[in-house]
Amino acid sequence: MFGNVTMPPVVMSLGVWGQRWVESSLSLKNLDPSLLMWDMRRNLDPTPLPTRRCTIHFLFPELASDKRSYWLVIDGGKVDLCSTNPGFEIDLYVRSSLRSMTAVWTGLSTVRKEIEARQIELTGDPGIAQSMQQWLGLSPFAKEKSRVSA
Repeated sequence: MFGNVTMPPVVMSLGVWGQRWVESSLSLKNLDPSLLMWDMRRNLDPTPLPTRRCTIHFLFPELASDKRSYWLVIDGGKVDLCSTNPGFEIDLYVRSSLRSMTAVWTGLSTVRKEIEARQIELTGDPGIAQSMQQWLGLSPFAKEKSRVSA
């Protein structure tokens, strides 16, 4: 499954191939924050989050102001992505470089490793922060390990 839509086999095959054979440093260039956030929205698992509405603000400080902030609003098991402030109280602030968040999303790193390296900073609800690796989920291709020699 890819969000609520099953990916066609050819798309899955291409994605698996890319994850296996494209050098990870190349895959972390020319990143698109909107695409990353849209994919994260589609694959987010609301189960570890509180049952009340949760709003998570992602900030990519190195980007231009119109691409810097995104909000995920999780309410009743539904996940919405906003590129403008939805006006709700923020439960968790996630400050990260786009490269670090993409590395986590693609399975090249983990939330914990990026926090320890001071590349991701979490501020807000400690329970939501602690469970981020679980609710964030991963790209459907993240489980494929690279076969490119270092």
